[in-house]
Amino acid sequence: MKLISFNVNGIRAVAGKTFIPDMQRVNADIICLQETKATPEQVQDACAGLAGYHVFANSAERKGYSGTAILTKSQPLNVSYGIGVDEHDSEGRVVCAEYESFFVISVYVPNSGSELLRLAYRQKWDADFLTYLKKLELKKPVIVCGDFNVAHQAIDLARPKENYNKAAGYMQEEIDGMNQFVQYGLVDTFRSLNPEQVKYSWWSYRAGAREKNVGWRIDYFLVSAHFLPQVKESFILNDVFGSDHCPVGIQL
Repeated sequence: MKLISFNVNGIRAVAGKTFIPDMQRVNADIICLQETKATPEQVQDACAGLAGYHVFANSAERKGYSGTAILTKSQPLNVSYGIGVDEHDSEGRVVCAEYESFFVISVYVPNSGSELLRLAYRQKWDADFLTYLKKLELKKPVIVCGDFNVAHQAIDLARPKENYNKAAGYMQEEIDGMNQFVQYGLVDTFRSLNPEQVKYSWWSYRAGAREKNVGWRIDYFLVSAHFLPQVKESFILNDVFGSDHCPVGIQL
């Protein structure tokens, strides 16, 4: 079974590029999307060319902002939206699909912002989201994927010294949030299976960052620790374009 996560930075924009043929080529059983910037109906329309998937989408109250989706070949047992906390759930940041053996969660974690105005909010989000995941885990293992908006370790970004405690995505408070996920039994599959590999999933649109590979690894697949043996491979698809992110994935 193959699962993909992709921050598309606007599903309607990316659908007009190579998204449909790219996803046909990748041929994942489950595709998790973030930053769709669209209503559920608009997500359905944009993905209409991708045959064989059930589409479940969550949108923000604010138009053209945030949004997540799960495209799945097999019908889930249940689908839920949000984490049950009103101040978070107005932004459409979570879709959860329940299957027989696990939950799959597509998440778009809040960005602290260029002026770090949302850093305190981001810390509250991380704590509340972890609580939500641990409740799910009482029932069955979780596979949580998406844009976590943090590079966890120095190996996960091209310029750690220049960015540490200066830029959103590499503030100690954000790193602490990821440390908590790990401490409470969620495993970063890519780093676990590829301990030394330097590979990124997001590049700024400025200064030819992608061409120069001055990037950040901020998109993750985390799984319940006891589920890790089921993960055969964890990978990053640098050859898929159309967004400022590229897809990441796992093979079970």
